[in-house]
Amino acid sequence: MSASKTASVIRVALIEDQKVTRNCLAALIAGSPGMSLVGEYISGHEAIAKMAPVCPDVILTDLGVPGLSGAELVKRLHELMPKVPIIVLTIHNDEENVFGALCHGALGYLLKDIEPSHLIAAIRESHDGGSPMSPEIARRAVLRIQRGGVAEAKNPMTVREREVLQLLAEGHSYKSCSVELGISIETIRFHVRNIYLHLQAHSKGEAVGKALRRGWVV
Repeated sequence: MSASKTASVIRVALIEDQKVTRNCLAALIAGSPGMSLVGEYISGHEAIAKMAPVCPDVILTDLGVPGLSGAELVKRLHELMPKVPIIVLTIHNDEENVFGALCHGALGYLLKDIEPSHLIAAIRESHDGGSPMSPEIARRAVLRIQRGGVAEAKNPMTVREREVLQLLAEGHSYKSCSVELGISIETIRFHVRNIYLHLQAHSKGEAVGKALRRGWVV
């Protein structure tokens, strides 16, 4: 790494709706050598609307902020600034939130019980190309990968059903699934009904959640 790169200041943008937590994180980041806080946002919509012009090097975001679901917020941020690493900092450690965020563009996933010094180290790691994760989250990821082969072998869906389910997991509507796959919306609905039967689900959200937990979508 060059000396200029080492000496550069890491510009951090923060998304957190809880005032006390936000103020603590802001003070920690602003007070850490080699870092600057370039933006604070309390909702997903505010972040999407205002963040890009401040040119952050790293984005630190909670998943439970108003305006957008956690996975949708990560997805929108990643689409807006695809080269900027996104670190999730949250209390949520369930598989749906973890893998929803990771699959939609997050490069790090940390729980809020992390030590302040470890959080700063994680921000630096992310800026340097790493993917920092709390130990509990890393373990979940490994177990998910290990059982992925088994889950895949037991997946009863057709190739087309898997394609539809993957698109739904990525946030597509029936209409955009239809366009993406070149088939009619009625055919999409037919496949979705079969997907619901395979997963014993009654809604798109429930189906995607169960599929994520089983490793049927990424």
